Amino acid sequence: MAFLRSLTTATAIAAASVLPTAVALSSSSSSFKSSNFSKTQSLCFLSSPTSRLGLTRTFTNSLTGLHMDSPTSDHNPSQDGSLPDLLTEYMVDMKCEGCVNAVKNKLQTVNGVKSVEVDLSNQVVRILGSTPVKTMTEALEQTGRKARLIGQGVLEDFLVSAAVAEFKGPEIFGVVRLGQVSMELARIEANFSGLSPGKHGWSINEFGDLTRGAASTGKVFNLSNEGTDKEPLGDLGTLDVDKNGEAFYTGVKQKLRVADLIGRSIVVYETEDKSDQGRTAAVIARSAGVGENYKKICACDGTTIWEASDKDFVTSKV
Repeated sequence: MAFLRSLTTATAIAAASVLPTAVALSSSSSSFKSSNFSKTQSLCFLSSPTSRLGLTRTFTNSLTGLHMDSPTSDHNPSQDGSLPDLLTEYMVDMKCEGCVNAVKNKLQTVNGVKSVEVDLSNQVVRILGSTPVKTMTEALEQTGRKARLIGQGVLEDFLVSAAVAEFKGPEIFGVVRLGQVSMELARIEANFSGLSPGKHGWSINEFGDLTRGAASTGKVFNLSNEGTDKEPLGDLGTLDVDKNGEAFYTGVKQKLRVADLIGRSIVVYETEDKSDQGRTAAVIARSAGVGENYKKICACDGTTIWEASDKDFVTSKV
């Protein structure tokens, strides 16, 4: 019952986040700055929920015509251990062609980035590659421009292509991002601060019930036909925390489906063998996929994404 309650809550929150009641979007002169993009269509949200959903589907499908440096269907991790490719979207505060060039030139120097496309009219930057989100975000901020991650995934039509779990303190901060690369493979990225130095076990647990913290999240998540009792599907192994209390993880997990994880939780343990009840936990919620989050204005108070960034986003050290 705890899982069902948490699943319902997470689903409701996610639905509210991707269907804003009133969003103004630019639609006038839109063509992507690369000739590889087709001419951008009007991106104004319509009044009915059905129309909004149709817009998302139409815009996402239009991306299938893009030419990228490598096919997005290549889901296998490379032999050098890098992550599989994902399409990542940012909203970046850009005003002119000079801003576009500065952003593209910077990103093209980042290891793992294969293609960069910019839509100036909507202030959207779309990146194809294996580079972790943390690295791409830092590169964008080094250009002196504000940037917000707004979507991640692949062009395939997954029911849920991305999810996130946020650890909001007061002692431990962190973000875990999960992206569906194929039906049999998920990509995982995590950043933490505030942990004690050393090795910490971590896992995906059955429930998103945080009434007693990590202690009420149940057992490590497992599917009878996928994982084993010795190594459950939700076992994420070990985090190596440095002397500053920070940990950074990137990797993939076979047979993990992001849609199965919504409403469950990520738990970090004090010990490597997970013998304790857990040091901290966060609920896994659906996050926006590619082309699903072109919000520029908060419908509740009219503030832009840039005005909201400093006061409405949780402060984190990661």
